[in-house]
Amino acid sequence: MQLALSHPSQHCEGALTLTGSKSETNRLLLLQALYPQLTLENCSNSDDSQVMQQALQGDNMLVDIHHAGTAMRFLTAFFAVEEGREVLLTGSKRMQERPIKILVEALRFLGADIQYDKKEGYPPLRIKGKKITQNQVTLPADVSSQYISALLLIAPRLEKGLTLTLEGSITSVPYIKMTLALLERIGIASHFKGNKIEVAATPSINSSLQTVESDWSSASYFFSCVALSEHAEIRLSNFFENSLQGDAVLPKIYNALGVQSRFEGNTLVLSKSNSVVSSLQLDLVNSPDIAQTIAVTCYGLGIACDLTGLHTLKIKETDRLVALDNELTKLGANIKVTDKSLHLAAGTNFQDHCVLPTYNDHRMAMAFAPLALKIPLVIEEAEVVSKSYPDFWKDMEAIGFQCLVR
Repeated sequence: MQLALSHPSQHCEGALTLTGSKSETNRLLLLQALYPQLTLENCSNSDDSQVMQQALQGDNMLVDIHHAGTAMRFLTAFFAVEEGREVLLTGSKRMQERPIKILVEALRFLGADIQYDKKEGYPPLRIKGKKITQNQVTLPADVSSQYISALLLIAPRLEKGLTLTLEGSITSVPYIKMTLALLERIGIASHFKGNKIEVAATPSINSSLQTVESDWSSASYFFSCVALSEHAEIRLSNFFENSLQGDAVLPKIYNALGVQSRFEGNTLVLSKSNSVVSSLQLDLVNSPDIAQTIAVTCYGLGIACDLTGLHTLKIKETDRLVALDNELTKLGANIKVTDKSLHLAAGTNFQDHCVLPTYNDHRMAMAFAPLALKIPLVIEEAEVVSKSYPDFWKDMEAIGFQCLVR
């Protein structure tokens, strides 16, 4: 599906309720599978979370998680400890190109029975669930935090718990802390000091109701809309000032890009200001999922940006750095990327009515959409947003965007 996007008024106003955090939801779904006493509300309605839930509730030997990277990492660990169950865990063509060797080797070190069905180091995986008694393992600290979280989530159901040592500089600390905070919320003790994380063995928990906060990554697109608009006030419900999500840094970042934000209870209110920096330098190692949105916002504002800490973007749904280079260049930007950074020069050489492919990446579609406040553009395969935010186009129309199917 191609969508032609524009915004005739350049005024964005509305009140929205965004889907629950995919990151929190997928962690809590796995914990619910381990501890059925857990009840969840406001779960994400994303494709990824639905795939995760179906895999955890089903009993098929073949488990296909399609494009869901979080599900691949988390379910690899989950099925490794499901005694007596054997599965073939697979995914899309792109998923079979995304490395998983570090996690598999860590699980094997602990005693898991996991074999590669095709290429060494990549899905599909043949997993035979078994009881794991080892309780110490070491990982490189600069790997995807999802590898680390996958181990931490199964840790309380291991006979002796788990001590995880991370070697080097840790990537995406907020996501690790989110995992540990969710464990603590349901009564599982953990300790994180320096490069060592300990999770206590916890055979059972008391009944618990957990409410998933709305998704800050999804909120990022509305920060971008406000920044690129002439006038705006957007109200987003079910957000918390003491959020566990790494992308909750958005208010601080976008304050420099002309967006004022404030909380009214659990409602996040975004409005337009005229205070915009001339250039932006950010290390996004702790929040790489918002890099695309920030880069597009800066281009729309005509300001330079230098974004670092982006090494994990190369193994996402697509190589996001290459994709950003391709599409921003097409739109008229002067941009350079490395394997871990992005550098955008100031300028407003906008080329309108460009047709932008999404590379089967939901965040490419959503990150570029707010640019329609400046120039008409066309998004290919616009339905890809269902991976994390199925209601995205409906919510964009609610704040004045025209989204016409071509």
